[in-house]
Amino acid sequence: MENKAFHVFKTIDMWTIIEIVIIVIVSLMIISGVQNGLRWISKRLHGQKKLTTLALVPFARLFLIIVSFMFILPIVIEPSFENMFALFGTAGLAIGFALKDYASSLIAGIVAVGERNYRNGDWIRVGDIYGEVYNVGMRTVEVITLDDDRVMIPHSTLWNQPVINSNNGEPRLQCTADFYVDHRHDSDKIIEILEDVALTSPYLFFNSSVNVAVKEKPWGTHYRLKAYPVNSVHQTRFISDLTNRGKSELVNQGVEFAHYVRRS
Repeated sequence: MENKAFHVFKTIDMWTIIEIVIIVIVSLMIISGVQNGLRWISKRLHGQKKLTTLALVPFARLFLIIVSFMFILPIVIEPSFENMFALFGTAGLAIGFALKDYASSLIAGIVAVGERNYRNGDWIRVGDIYGEVYNVGMRTVEVITLDDDRVMIPHSTLWNQPVINSNNGEPRLQCTADFYVDHRHDSDKIIEILEDVALTSPYLFFNSSVNVAVKEKPWGTHYRLKAYPVNSVHQTRFISDLTNRGKSELVNQGVEFAHYVRRS
């Protein structure tokens, strides 16, 4: 039994170590080159092509890591069914007990890459965090918020939390501007004003629809102006443009805004 266990691994000499180091260095260089190359290409593309190219980054990295591992494995392990079974069984137990949380994030990362719940270029909301997915790593998803903050979210935290994907691989996402007015007004007139505001915005994607949702509140009427910008990166400017010009038009028409009074 001891001899079998001993022969699972090959004899490790200086040349073996050098060979492994060379494979690791070359793999890291190739992974870095492929990632930078795909991002360089994506910056020169637009719309769906840009998002598709960005989505290839985690797939390419995962593939290259697996290939590198397959090159290193036969260098240190005697390639037999018994040895492979024993190795992976032992590694599975070690990961399960010693690196449970880390392994959970890695597995969740592989599932995320496969299911494509979020991809590079998607705008997602997880709890109070909202931003653009910059990189889908093996353990975490990197999100850049509207305030230009870099947030690393472990994939394992997403098992039990809803992930809101605003554009789901599309170059555009729906934006909403909110308006609160007094009950005493002409609803059809306000809807017409808000639709005109959206249709005259320089950020509007004209092939999409413009909608106005109306909801009554005890203190007034809530209007939600919904439309799509040309590009998702313009969402903040688009919402600000709709809000500012919409408010100005309503003021010019003599519309009274709602006043919320907190009850003591």
